[in-house]
Amino acid sequence: MPRRGGLKGEAETPLPADRPRERLERLGPAALSAEELLAAVIGSGGETGSAREVARRVLERSGGSLRHLARSTPAGLRRVAGVGPAVSTRLVAAIELGRRLRDEPWQDPEVLRGAADVHRFMAPRLRDLLQEEFHALLLNAQHGVLRDVTVTRGILDASLVHPREVFRPAIEESAAAVILVHNHPSGDPTPSAEDHAVTRQMERAGRAVGIPVLDHVVVAGSGYRSLLAGG
Repeated sequence: MPRRGGLKGEAETPLPADRPRERLERLGPAALSAEELLAAVIGSGGETGSAREVARRVLERSGGSLRHLARSTPAGLRRVAGVGPAVSTRLVAAIELGRRLRDEPWQDPEVLRGAADVHRFMAPRLRDLLQEEFHALLLNAQHGVLRDVTVTRGILDASLVHPREVFRPAIEESAAAVILVHNHPSGDPTPSAEDHAVTRQMERAGRAVGIPVLDHVVVAGSGYRSLLAGG
């Protein structure tokens, strides 16, 4: 059974809730130390010690400096006990991702103020498709697009479009609202009875979780139709 400590000379075994991965899930990455974050990337330990102990040795090799660690090569990291080819490449890849994030220019989210904006944003990816695709645009409080979620491909059917596929990612992204979008390969944007049924289903689910559905826009060729505008 996991315990915080044992007999003198024994290594402590952290409780599951104290392990880096569990703490990251519960508290967010900002709450973790550099050592804990490295342990989460390392994943698991081995004969040379736990992931946390391996992470401690990696930091010690770099003098406790992440900037010095960022200069490490996979071959150099493999000199640390417990760091093999898989762990060394994961560490270097994680550092490179952080470097690219730092250098990536900031882009404000696309703001959608109405159905025309939705059509302009989504038509390039939907209008030429040969089958229907149903998307959920997750919005922040200013109606900027946080994420475009592809919910289903194929004929739109209320029995197959489950609200959890829309609202689970919306909750994960802390979305303030959702706009539904799908295409009509026929070229006719007129909403069908099934389109209305799906919209009502999603509206009810949105009210239940406190994330409103602002509109459902049908894209077809160069045209579109808003179910909100159509009542």
